Amino acid sequence: MYPAAAPSGQQGNPMSIMYHDGNRRFQDLFDTRRLSDRLEQVNTRTKFSESDRNFIESCFLFFLATADADGRPTCNHKGGAPGFVRVTAPDELAFPDYDGNGMFLSLGNISVNANVGLLFLDFEKPRRLRVQGEARVLRDDPLLAQTPGAQMIVRVRATAIFPNCPRYIPKFQLLEPSMYVPAPGATPPEPSWKSFPEFKDTVPPRHPPCKG
Repeated sequence: MYPAAAPSGQQGNPMSIMYHDGNRRFQDLFDTRRLSDRLEQVNTRTKFSESDRNFIESCFLFFLATADADGRPTCNHKGGAPGFVRVTAPDELAFPDYDGNGMFLSLGNISVNANVGLLFLDFEKPRRLRVQGEARVLRDDPLLAQTPGAQMIVRVRATAIFPNCPRYIPKFQLLEPSMYVPAPGATPPEPSWKSFPEFKDTVPPRHPPCKG
């Protein structure tokens, strides 16, 4: 049986934007409440720094966590050429939705629950940065005209931006980029699985990008 969490505000930072009673319960169990409050105080922000911008816009992938209206989660990998995620305002970033498997698990979740978490990783340094925020999916965003291959644009208003200790990130090197990443003036190939007998009669024509 875990001990009950002290009500928020009785100890540590009463104005926390990060922690709820579930977090506090384990912080108190392992005596990390003071450390957690200090990490929030020192590292957590709601505006992107220039270092944040440079790191995010250098990444060729990130992981996106979403949940549906009932709180059932999913986590997805999003990839592209460096710069496919852009910091578009002091507290906002944007990324494209490219052609995928058509399930729309992440974007469908965002349409009913705007809360998202993004994890950016550098496997060579290593480094990681987390962004929590509220997302919206746009089919008429001006960035569509500037983003080859984009079907829609997702914009995220950041509510918390913070680094995490990278100690457990293994060191990898990029050998080659994905040949499926959209590029100006080029049509990426279709993935082979779409021609498998069990799927090929259900695959629609590639959807033309929406125009901004």
